[in-house]
Amino acid sequence: MEEILLIDDDVELCSMLTEYLGKNGFRVKAVHRGDAGLKAAQQRPWPLILLDVMLPGMDGFEVLKRIRAESSVNVLLLTARGEDVDRIVGLEIGADDYIPKPFNPRELLARMRAVLRRAAPAAASVAEVLRVDDLELDSAARRVLKGEHKLELTDVEFGLLEALMRSAGTVVSREDLSQTVLGRAFDPFDRSLDMHVSRLRKKLGRGDADDEQIKTIRGAGYQLAFERQGD
Repeated sequence: MEEILLIDDDVELCSMLTEYLGKNGFRVKAVHRGDAGLKAAQQRPWPLILLDVMLPGMDGFEVLKRIRAESSVNVLLLTARGEDVDRIVGLEIGADDYIPKPFNPRELLARMRAVLRRAAPAAASVAEVLRVDDLELDSAARRVLKGEHKLELTDVEFGLLEALMRSAGTVVSREDLSQTVLGRAFDPFDRSLDMHVSRLRKKLGRGDADDEQIKTIRGAGYQLAFERQGD
């Protein structure tokens, strides 16, 4: 069974999720304070962390900031329903995805599996190295180089860049990116995809908007604005 970390002060919820996820292939370590959760997150490489926003000791945003300062571990944020600002802030800080409370455990399980699928190494038969301009992406090693500099990307950012590099020079729709990268149908009211693109742009480090490698094509989607090079 794969062990995941759950940081949430709702003891009853943690108990329910421990039982439910245990029946679906996951062992859960539950921690009920933000400071203790951060310590647990730093102790070992977790495949996935479920992180509540409202926590005693240290709020979830601060926990996430400190995790992201040293790790690209997958983090699924648990937010209060209707608190759109929490979701946007969480995605800006570096959450891979979010799910609003109260949620159906089956939906949570589906989100977890989608996150973990993104993190799975590429099969040897499809592994390849993509090169676009000064970017090099190794799908098997899960490594991205910009020139000689290695980029530290989350799994969502890696999947997003890979999808855009495979279609470099052409527009990839938000619908296709949402399905391919996030593992779910596109929702025009969900800002997740846009926030991940924004974070990826910052890591690519180009100058002003006119020189960005990832172009927003209004009403259509996104485009990596360079032609793919041959190997």
